[in-house]
Amino acid sequence: MSAAKPTRESWADGDIYGVSVPVERASVVLLPVPFDATTSYGRGTVDGPRAIVQASTQVDLYDVETGQPYQAGIVMLSENEDIRAWNETAQAAARVVVDAGEDSDAAAPRVARARDQVNTLCTRLQEWVEAETERWLDAGKIVGLVGGDHSVSYGAIAAHARRYPDMGILHVDAHADLRHAYQGFTWSHASIMENVVRRIPSVSRLVQVGIRDLCEEESERIQASDGRIRTSFDTQLTNERFEGATWGQQVARIVDDLPRDVFVSFDVDGLDPTLCPHTGTPVPGGLSF
Repeated sequence: MSAAKPTRESWADGDIYGVSVPVERASVVLLPVPFDATTSYGRGTVDGPRAIVQASTQVDLYDVETGQPYQAGIVMLSENEDIRAWNETAQAAARVVVDAGEDSDAAAPRVARARDQVNTLCTRLQEWVEAETERWLDAGKIVGLVGGDHSVSYGAIAAHARRYPDMGILHVDAHADLRHAYQGFTWSHASIMENVVRRIPSVSRLVQVGIRDLCEEESERIQASDGRIRTSFDTQLTNERFEGATWGQQVARIVDDLPRDVFVSFDVDGLDPTLCPHTGTPVPGGLSF
C-alpha cells in the first residue's frame, strides 16, 4: 500500500489509514474532538485525533480476523478549529481553579468566574458534539468519537440514547468516572459517567470493565444504583483468572449484563499502562491486548 502521510498539523476531511474516502460513501464517520481542558494530571489528549490519523498510516489494511473492513468506508472528519480555541481558553481558566487548590475559598470571585467559564465552554462543547452526532446519525452513519479527554463523549451518548431507548454502555476504563462535578467542573473527565446516569434516564445499564481507581463516593454510587451500574473491577477479573476462569467466560458474563443496543466508551487507560505509557492518568494493572 502506498499512501501519502497526513501531517501533524492537518489532514483532509475523510482521511484515515492513508485512504481518502468521500464522506457520503462511508459507513463509519469518526468525529475528532480536540478538547482536554478538565484533565487533572498529564495533558496532551487534545492532540489525540491528530496522532491517531498520523499513526493509522502505519497500519496494514488487511486484518487477519476481519479481512478488509476499510472497504465499508471509514473516515475521520477534519477538526473544527473552534473546539481547539475553546480548549485553550478553558485550559487557562481551569488552571486558575486548580492552582487555587481545594483549601481555597471556591466562591472567591476570581476562582468562581474561572470555574463558570470552564463550565460554560464545556457545555457549549457538549451541545456541539450532540448536534454533530445527530447530524451524522441522521445521514445513516455509524458515528465514533475520538478525543480528547473522556468528558467529550457525553453529547454523543445523549444523541445515541434518544435513538436507542434503553441503550446500555460498555465502559472500559481504569477509573469509574462517577465523581460529582470534580474540582468544581460540571463536565469533568472524572464525572462523565455520573453525568450520563444522572442526566440520561433512558440509559438502562452502565457496565464497567477494568476499573481499579475510584473514591469512596464512587463506590457508594455503584452500590446504591440497584444494579443499573455493574462494575467488573480489575482485581476481581485478575483473581478469577488466577483461579482458573477463562477470559472468554468473563466476557460472556459481562456481555450478559448488557441490553441489546450498546454504546462502547473506551478510555485508553483501561489498558495496562505499559501499553499506553503517555496516558494522562496511568494506573497499575489493566487489560492487555
